[in-house]
Amino acid sequence: MTIQASLSAVEVGGDQSAIARSSCGGAIQFHVSTANLGPSSISFPMAAPSSYLLLGSSSQIDTSSFEHFDDFTLASSWERFISEIEAVCRQWLADGTKNLLRKGAISLNIAEGLYKVKTDLKYAMKSYCMEYYFGTHNDVGRGKVNDWSCELHNLQLSFGVNEFLVIAPQSASGVVLDGPEASKLLSAVAIALSNCSGLWPAFVPVHDPSRKAYIGIQNMGILFTRRFEADRIGSQVPVRLMHLGGLYELFVSKFDQGGTAWYTLRLGVNLKMKLTYRTLPYGEDDDVRELEGGLTESGESPKSNHQNRTQWDDNCPWSEWYSAEDPLRGFELLTIWPEKAIESSSEMEELENVSPLEAEKWLISPCLSEMLSDGSGGKRIGFASQLLLLIDALHMSLDAKFVEDFVSVEHSGPENLKSTAVIPPPTVLDRVLKDLFHEVEVLQLDFAEGYHENSRNIKGAPLESLFGQFCLHALWFGDCSIRAIAAFWIEFVREVRWCWEESQPLPRMPVTGVIDLSTCLINQKLHMLSICIDKKCQLNQEGPHAEEDFFDSSSQDGDTQASFVECDSLSTPDRPKDPASHISRFIHSDAVKLSDPKDSTCIRRGSSGVVGSMMLLKSCQNMHAPFTQDPPLMTEDMHEERLQAIEALGESFKFSAQLEKDILSSDMSAFRAANPDAVFEDFIRWHSPRDWETDDSMEKSTNDWPPRGKLSERMSERANSWRKIWNEAPPLPASEQKPLLDPNQEGEKALHYLETLRPYELLGQMVSTAFKAAADTLNRTSFGENSLSVSTEDIEDLKRLCTIFAHVENLITFAASLHQKFLQAPRLSESIFNDYYNFYLPKMGTTSIGGDEKKDFDKKQEVKRQEREVVASMFTPPTVNQSWRKVLSMGNLLNGHEPTLREIIFSKRDHLSENYYASHAPRGYQQELETYRMYISGTSNDLSVALAVASCD
Repeated sequence: MTIQASLSAVEVGGDQSAIARSSCGGAIQFHVSTANLGPSSISFPMAAPSSYLLLGSSSQIDTSSFEHFDDFTLASSWERFISEIEAVCRQWLADGTKNLLRKGAISLNIAEGLYKVKTDLKYAMKSYCMEYYFGTHNDVGRGKVNDWSCELHNLQLSFGVNEFLVIAPQSASGVVLDGPEASKLLSAVAIALSNCSGLWPAFVPVHDPSRKAYIGIQNMGILFTRRFEADRIGSQVPVRLMHLGGLYELFVSKFDQGGTAWYTLRLGVNLKMKLTYRTLPYGEDDDVRELEGGLTESGESPKSNHQNRTQWDDNCPWSEWYSAEDPLRGFELLTIWPEKAIESSSEMEELENVSPLEAEKWLISPCLSEMLSDGSGGKRIGFASQLLLLIDALHMSLDAKFVEDFVSVEHSGPENLKSTAVIPPPTVLDRVLKDLFHEVEVLQLDFAEGYHENSRNIKGAPLESLFGQFCLHALWFGDCSIRAIAAFWIEFVREVRWCWEESQPLPRMPVTGVIDLSTCLINQKLHMLSICIDKKCQLNQEGPHAEEDFFDSSSQDGDTQASFVECDSLSTPDRPKDPASHISRFIHSDAVKLSDPKDSTCIRRGSSGVVGSMMLLKSCQNMHAPFTQDPPLMTEDMHEERLQAIEALGESFKFSAQLEKDILSSDMSAFRAANPDAVFEDFIRWHSPRDWETDDSMEKSTNDWPPRGKLSERMSERANSWRKIWNEAPPLPASEQKPLLDPNQEGEKALHYLETLRPYELLGQMVSTAFKAAADTLNRTSFGENSLSVSTEDIEDLKRLCTIFAHVENLITFAASLHQKFLQAPRLSESIFNDYYNFYLPKMGTTSIGGDEKKDFDKKQEVKRQEREVVASMFTPPTVNQSWRKVLSMGNLLNGHEPTLREIIFSKRDHLSENYYASHAPRGYQQELETYRMYISGTSNDLSVALAVASCD
């Protein structure tokens, strides 16, 4: 049986103490708490009182009202408040760091491992919150870590402590406005910590919240007590305290020197100092006009309006489309001075005149704009924002049948287009079309150079191509609505048709080459149309060499045409400047029946020149390479149509041979015209050398003719299709053959495709091309050695792709801005970017880490000695008409800039055997103690002071 008892008070050493009682296993424990004694515990067993036994059995009495009864009626509320604080502190001490972390301690700073736990308390009808701050790195405040760590808690930096308690009222202000209440709170915490042998410093916020004032106390063991006090002057700082000498005098005036004036003594004071400088905000220079990037009021592309501005990104590749906000607002420079012993205020005055270049360490960090600091990009105008609008247009185009429906008055469309989705005026449209078609510089259309490794897999048009530029213009045309895009496309196709009908070269498109099937179909059709226009112009030309100019003699085409038999490529000599016609005799062959050589001689036609030292087998004459026709060009849809037709005929196993039959027949006819005495074996030796097997086992002789060799096994078969085609091919030069490509027919087909393209097909190709072109534009940015790679494996849809693209765009603009500002210090540019990239990476969705994602980027990068002049030059001297300039009141100027923040730590250490503390210390007790510490932070208009004094009470 457990019996609860209560006592009103216990006299210990003449002092009445607060008593907390608890029962456990038939014993009563008295925890005696005094202000001057450590915790003590008294425990003894108790017997059941006889009065209880005289009351009878338990069946006759209701005992529920007696069980678990604590009688605190005689204890004061303040004593119970102390008991609650003591219980909580004992629990935190017992749990330790690991258990507190497992119980859900709140992380404040992962880098320094700072956490906190809290509990709610009540006293005198008021609610309080007590917080315990602790770290996984327990070296803070013990001289083992950098005092200037940017990630320290304010109280850690101000008083040099590690773990600490803060008790504050749960009110709107969060501070104690009443002086006696603050003292009583601090006393309660001090008594509770003394009872549980806790050495944590405790703080109470006082006064007005804007003053950031605290009072605190710490029990440092059996000898010393440390008291804390911090306050702030928000305005009208005394002139003397604006200078280092005055701050030194403020600190030493706190010393207790037994009545001796401090200014008559030479005191050993240690000084640490950190000065903070900030560059002028970028974009606020009087010579730079602020212009917002994005669309103009008329809705036209900003490309035509960018020449008259001066912006930070004028040399960046995206500047012809929009002006990006500078992601850097400036830089913050920290100059840290080593610890130094100061003996007089005159030394402080000398230090005030020392240049910041003499500081021990420089640390620099970027000041980010809101665009980057909020992590989302805000309302930033850029490629990503416009691509998102283009995707909305794609979604609206899914149900429409014709592009004209979006601009027709009769067809408003089921999409219920917003009234804001207006079409730009004709003048704007004319300027954009003029830029696309009529103001094109002579370009070296090597589209491969514009490709980026990550954009090659996107099936879109190249950046500098006509359709690629159309898509970029469409992003900024009007509001990138489906109506604006439809009107733009209709006029674009009309302009393309005008080029076709007038036989004008199609700008931004090559007139030769093979159609790249890895691009979008619209780009393939425009390429086909450009080639057809060129071919049509060549057919209309007059002159003796028109035919030769129309055909290409490159044997690489022959190699391509014969690729289906896996022939080796054969390079032919350059075309002779003045090729002569040769007359040779026809010679009969077992394989080919020629006309009787006695009747006539044949003229060699369509020759581009001699093929090296090769000779014809039957006539011993030089072999000539013929002019050949270009292979017929086909776009992706033409390949698919031809494949479907062949499969429908059931001859899919002969697909390759059927596709190349016309080309092979044309080449054979041209070869026979250029080499009238040639036989089938000669053509194989020229066109497919791999199918001519030379007998190398026998000794070669100069008089051995014809050369020993034979056709390959597959070419020697009786039913070989090549020999059949050879027998049927007439000897006609390429100029007299039927063209493999009909430019008029293919050109009209290409135009028909563009004019009848369905809206969702157009928008789908525009989206892929716009992504590709925007990515290639950004990848042309020069930002030094900074590396940036983004994986697209996990991208699920276009909306998420736009989000990723926006992040990449932010990083590229950030890297470009850094590169421009650190041209003479590329190491700093690369280091700052790498730090920010690692910080920014979790926001991109490519990885996930714990912690607070809303944390601001505050990583510092050390500036080396040889880089200090470069950084110092960024602090341009202020001009007289800048509104932010103030009257200089502080020293240590950097190019005319006073520090925006000055932080100083004064400290005084004493050995216990050398001062009055020794009388209270045990014999042989030798320890250096920081008896005075003052942290000063502020400027000429703002001053915060935190004082810590250790004394023997």
